[in-house]
Amino acid sequence: MRYLITGGCGFLGSNLAAEVLQRGDELFVFDNLYRTGTEQNLKWLRSLGEFKFYHSDIRSYNDVEYAIRDCKPDVIFHLAGQVAMTTSLENPRFDFEVNVIGGNNVLEVVRKFLPDTIVTYSSTNKVYGDLEWIEYIESETRYKAKDFEKGFNEKISLDFQSPYGCSKGATDQYMLDYAKMFDLKTVVFRHSSIFGGRQYATADQGWIGWFVKQAIDIKNGTLKDNFTISGSGKQVRDVLFGDDLIKCYFSAINSIEKTKGQAFNIGGGMSNSLSLLELFVTLEKELDIEMKYTNLPWRISDQKVYVADIDKAKDYFGWSPSINSDEGVRKMVDWVKTI
Repeated sequence: MRYLITGGCGFLGSNLAAEVLQRGDELFVFDNLYRTGTEQNLKWLRSLGEFKFYHSDIRSYNDVEYAIRDCKPDVIFHLAGQVAMTTSLENPRFDFEVNVIGGNNVLEVVRKFLPDTIVTYSSTNKVYGDLEWIEYIESETRYKAKDFEKGFNEKISLDFQSPYGCSKGATDQYMLDYAKMFDLKTVVFRHSSIFGGRQYATADQGWIGWFVKQAIDIKNGTLKDNFTISGSGKQVRDVLFGDDLIKCYFSAINSIEKTKGQAFNIGGGMSNSLSLLELFVTLEKELDIEMKYTNLPWRISDQKVYVADIDKAKDYFGWSPSINSDEGVRKMVDWVKTI
């Protein structure tokens, strides 16, 4: 099998790339090395095995066409994207070019030249909007979404909000439409919170990793002032460790006749859901520290609760997480200590 990974030097991309090398398949990596940590991940991947690297920009149709026609992949994991809500508000044109034009570049090249290639797309729970139409119950440590005890399935209405939600949602829908209109083998994964090794988290993206870093800095005595959180800290996400997501991707392509043209909500599920406050309690116990923080106003269009109902993924390709949130957080602490 020949795999092309756009954004292949990012967190998820580099982990998927390592898995391809481990399997002994042919690997091709496409990345512009824009994000923090990508150059380190490229160096790490090169220590694992041989592959071809395209130092290219997903916004360039010529770059995308050259890479795809050159490597002729059986599978494209399309991960290249602008992934921060804050960046989309600061520079919505950049967000549009990377997420919408970049995604359409991939689809158009595949449609014209390699229509049998499988294309997976990493979408987001933000295609469902801020979910403010739901009734929430507030407890001491978290919000709960009334009538959604298992989380949110793929049948709830799409509601694109913010430039980020619009750009990711547009390509989400293009992926599904190209399956309907042009019979392409596309699969959409609407991710909740993913974390794990090779993730160089920032304040804008990768919240588990970011707060783990704050906790370790507190332990080491290098963080003297309170760190900040947006909102009350009771907002909830289901969290999924990267190793489980890799299994998800490969399981889905192995069942492509069932999964093509489908969207799947992918996360840790309700049993692996955490609020910020609950994460802080876990880190305090793990590192024997006190997490002191200052509250900032809520971020625009932030969801009080998002938990993926993962039953569709279980039904279509037999996937479910195997690493629980506590184990994942411990693994994340170990990883962040190394950087």
